[in-house]
Amino acid sequence: MRSRSNSGVRLDYYQRIVHRLIMRHQQPVTGLFPASPQTQHAWIRDNVYCILAVWGLSMAYKKIADQDEDRAKAYELEQCCVKLMRGLLMAMMNQKDKVERFKTSQNPLDSLHAKYSSRNGQIVVGDSEWGHLQIDAISLYLLILAQMTASGLQIVFSLDEVAFIQNLVFYIESAYCIPDYGIWERGDKSNHGQPELNASSIGMAKAALEAMNELDLFGARGGSGSVIHVLADEAHKCQAVLQSMLPRESNSKELDAGLLSVVGFPAFACDDPQLIETTQEAIITRLQGRYGCKRFLRDGYKTPKEDNTRLYYERWELRMFEKIECEWPLFFCYLILNKAFQNDKQAVTEYSQKLEDILVKTEEGMKLIPELYAVPEKAVAAEYQAPGSQQRVVVGRCPFLWGQSLYILGKLLQEGFLAVGELDPLNRRLGAQKKPDVVVQVVILAEDNDIRDKLAEHGIQVQTIADVAPIEVQPARVLSHLYTYLGRNKKLGLSGRKSRDVGILSTSKLYSLKDRIFAFTPQVCDTGGSSLGVPSCWLL
Repeated sequence: MRSRSNSGVRLDYYQRIVHRLIMRHQQPVTGLFPASPQTQHAWIRDNVYCILAVWGLSMAYKKIADQDEDRAKAYELEQCCVKLMRGLLMAMMNQKDKVERFKTSQNPLDSLHAKYSSRNGQIVVGDSEWGHLQIDAISLYLLILAQMTASGLQIVFSLDEVAFIQNLVFYIESAYCIPDYGIWERGDKSNHGQPELNASSIGMAKAALEAMNELDLFGARGGSGSVIHVLADEAHKCQAVLQSMLPRESNSKELDAGLLSVVGFPAFACDDPQLIETTQEAIITRLQGRYGCKRFLRDGYKTPKEDNTRLYYERWELRMFEKIECEWPLFFCYLILNKAFQNDKQAVTEYSQKLEDILVKTEEGMKLIPELYAVPEKAVAAEYQAPGSQQRVVVGRCPFLWGQSLYILGKLLQEGFLAVGELDPLNRRLGAQKKPDVVVQVVILAEDNDIRDKLAEHGIQVQTIADVAPIEVQPARVLSHLYTYLGRNKKLGLSGRKSRDVGILSTSKLYSLKDRIFAFTPQVCDTGGSSLGVPSCWLL
């Protein structure tokens, strides 16, 4: 019997850790992870992050698979990923009517639920009993679905499911103008239950739209019917709003550590290197502490001053939480991953050491990521006087599976079992690299020979629409009408895209449809026809 290589032995160690701390909590029927042993509620966001360590470990095993045992482990880990992603997909498909309504109403009460029962995938709270509208959670699901599909996993099985995913794209495409409850589910900072525009939601939606565009959900076995389509203008609008907001999270939150997931792994939503650095440094400077980062300033969650009998606070009351906000080790995990993607080995080492110092160690030697560290009630006065001076205590879940998963990913990267490109097969991390200057070309076509001749009198030589055959030129309203057919599915009761807007980026491309090539004039040319026939133009 051949002995195991050193790398194989080390991977086996991580497999035992993943099984012991993460996979043992996966519900065998639905594939979902409950938030804790005390509740069966399964959050979309937490579940997607939980499975990332399993996905990373599966790819690490595939690289060293020189024995049947390794190939079997890799396959099992892959199927755990597929089971979870499909479990979330089935839970959301059960709410397909909400997706259909939300495309038109954009009402928080019509939004997909943010959490489901881990036992059966059904709803666990009413529409008005929770801040369900969390665009970042749905966007994160779509982003990781795209990355996993690109890595070779088969998650989507049928064209009905493809249609539903296409409608999820339409569900999030207007994130740049839809106030939601954000990554921490509270909306306004005072927790009044008022949704607001959140940069983290907009950024995650932008990343999901870009990742999903032209993606074949059936992988190498697919065809034109299994490809997802996204209007480029929607992602661009998200980008414009995101860059105008960063480093601020929202109107009520000056800064939020959750933005680390937007400017870095897994979203890589910002393509401005200076803005990425500014946002990251602002978080480190203003939110980082000895035990992790605060979520945002004046965050009262789990602090000794929090009143569990109250649903919200007045703005002036938030001052009592200042300087005693809880610190989350989770954000050290994000910083380690982001620095690894930036190839900053010194920073990776520094943050790894910071994290190791605050891990909770079990009697068996396992290292656990706690949910957060809080100031003890008896030390509050001293902490007010000298922020950061007091020893904090572990509060909340331990291990915190979201953080534990990212911690394991970071270890796999540091020990060379994974390369950054394997966690980002769509190469989103390269978006901030310097690119060649964009050259814009404008093509002017005359509607008919009369217009062509009139332009020629002024020295402008153009072709007519007939001259550019076999390319067929159509108005933008035709393209808008074609997009309404995407995602239509009678069995699911889904009607496809509702919005009739088609931006300049969408009409700046050539389209192939049933062996015919189409170009479309800008939507502005659809507003009315001139007696002279306004010349049509588009960007290539």
